[in-house]
Amino acid sequence: MFEGEPDYAICAEATNGQEAIDLALKHRPDLIILDLSMPVLSGLDAARQLKEIMPDVPIILFTQHSDFGNNVFGTNPPFDRIVSKTDAKDLMGHVRSLLPIAPV
Repeated sequence: MFEGEPDYAICAEATNGQEAIDLALKHRPDLIILDLSMPVLSGLDAARQLKEIMPDVPIILFTQHSDFGNNVFGTNPPFDRIVSKTDAKDLMGHVRSLLPIAPV
Protein backbone atom coordinates (compact mmCIF):
# COMPACT_ATOMS: atom_id res chain seq x y z
CA MET A 1 0.00 0.00 0.00
CA PHE A 2 2.80 2.43 0.84
CA GLU A 3 4.92 1.51 -2.19
CA GLY A 4 2.68 3.68 -4.39
CA GLU A 5 3.00 6.65 -2.05
CA PRO A 6 6.00 8.79 -3.02
CA ASP A 7 5.62 11.11 -0.02
CA TYR A 8 5.75 8.36 2.62
CA ALA A 9 8.34 5.69 3.32
CA ILE A 10 8.45 2.67 5.61
CA CYS A 11 11.46 2.76 7.91
CA ALA A 12 10.86 -0.64 9.54
CA GLU A 13 8.45 -3.57 9.83
CA ALA A 14 8.02 -5.58 13.00
CA THR A 15 6.79 -9.13 13.41
CA ASN A 16 5.60 -8.66 16.99
CA GLY A 17 4.77 -5.94 19.50
CA GLN A 18 8.09 -6.00 21.33
CA GLU A 19 10.00 -5.75 18.08
CA ALA A 20 7.77 -2.80 17.11
CA ILE A 21 8.87 -0.97 20.25
CA ASP A 22 12.54 -1.82 19.66
CA LEU A 23 12.39 -0.68 16.03
CA ALA A 24 10.53 2.52 16.93
CA LEU A 25 13.25 3.39 19.44
CA LYS A 26 15.91 2.70 16.84
CA HIS A 27 14.32 4.49 13.87
CA ARG A 28 12.24 7.21 15.59
CA PRO A 29 9.40 7.15 13.04
CA ASP A 30 7.02 10.05 12.43
CA LEU A 31 4.01 7.71 12.63
CA ILE A 32 3.45 4.13 13.80
CA ILE A 33 0.91 1.59 12.54
CA LEU A 34 0.35 -1.40 14.81
CA ASP A 35 -1.74 -4.49 14.28
CA LEU A 36 -3.99 -5.11 17.27
CA SER A 37 -3.28 -8.87 17.14
CA MET A 38 0.50 -9.04 17.29
CA PRO A 39 2.36 -11.92 18.95
CA VAL A 40 4.63 -11.57 22.01
CA LEU A 41 3.10 -8.18 22.92
CA SER A 42 -0.26 -7.09 21.51
CA GLY A 43 -0.53 -3.97 19.40
CA LEU A 44 -2.57 -2.36 22.16
CA ASP A 45 0.09 -3.09 24.80
CA ALA A 46 2.83 -1.91 22.44
CA ALA A 47 0.85 1.28 21.78
CA ARG A 48 0.58 1.93 25.53
CA GLN A 49 4.34 1.65 25.95
CA LEU A 50 5.11 3.66 22.82
CA LYS A 51 2.80 6.52 23.87
CA GLU A 52 4.73 6.75 27.15
CA ILE A 53 8.07 6.79 25.32
CA MET A 54 7.02 8.86 22.27
CA PRO A 55 3.84 10.74 23.24
CA ASP A 56 3.87 13.00 20.18
CA VAL A 57 4.16 10.21 17.59
CA PRO A 58 0.75 9.36 16.13
CA ILE A 59 -0.25 5.70 16.35
CA ILE A 60 -2.79 3.94 14.18
CA LEU A 61 -4.16 0.66 15.50
CA PHE A 62 -5.01 -1.58 12.52
CA THR A 63 -7.40 -4.42 13.30
CA GLN A 64 -9.49 -7.11 11.69
CA HIS A 65 -12.06 -6.60 14.45
CA SER A 66 -14.33 -4.11 12.71
CA ASP A 67 -16.62 -3.90 15.73
CA PHE A 68 -13.96 -2.16 17.84
CA GLY A 69 -14.46 1.55 18.16
CA ASN A 70 -12.47 4.24 19.89
CA ASN A 71 -14.99 4.38 22.75
CA VAL A 72 -14.24 0.73 23.67
CA PHE A 73 -10.83 1.91 24.90
CA GLY A 74 -12.05 4.77 27.10
CA THR A 75 -11.48 8.50 26.93
CA ASN A 76 -7.70 8.41 26.55
CA PRO A 77 -6.75 5.48 24.31
CA PRO A 78 -3.03 4.85 23.66
CA PHE A 79 -3.51 5.42 19.92
CA ASP A 80 -4.74 8.21 17.69
CA ARG A 81 -6.88 6.22 15.28
CA ILE A 82 -8.28 2.74 14.93
CA VAL A 83 -8.76 1.45 11.39
CA SER A 84 -10.48 -1.77 10.43
CA LYS A 85 -8.71 -4.00 7.95
CA THR A 86 -12.04 -4.22 6.13
CA ASP A 87 -11.56 -0.49 5.46
CA ALA A 88 -7.88 -0.79 4.52
CA LYS A 89 -8.39 1.53 1.57
CA ASP A 90 -9.04 4.29 4.13
CA LEU A 91 -5.71 3.73 5.89
CA MET A 92 -3.77 6.21 3.75
CA GLY A 93 -6.38 8.88 4.43
CA HIS A 94 -5.83 8.41 8.15
CA VAL A 95 -2.04 8.51 7.65
CA ARG A 96 -2.34 11.75 5.68
CA SER A 97 -4.58 13.35 8.31
CA LEU A 98 -2.18 12.49 11.14
CA LEU A 99 1.02 13.16 9.21
CA PRO A 100 0.39 15.64 6.43
CA ILE A 101 3.12 16.30 3.91
CA ALA A 102 4.53 19.82 4.17
CA PRO A 103 4.31 21.82 0.93
CA VAL A 104 7.60 22.14 -0.90
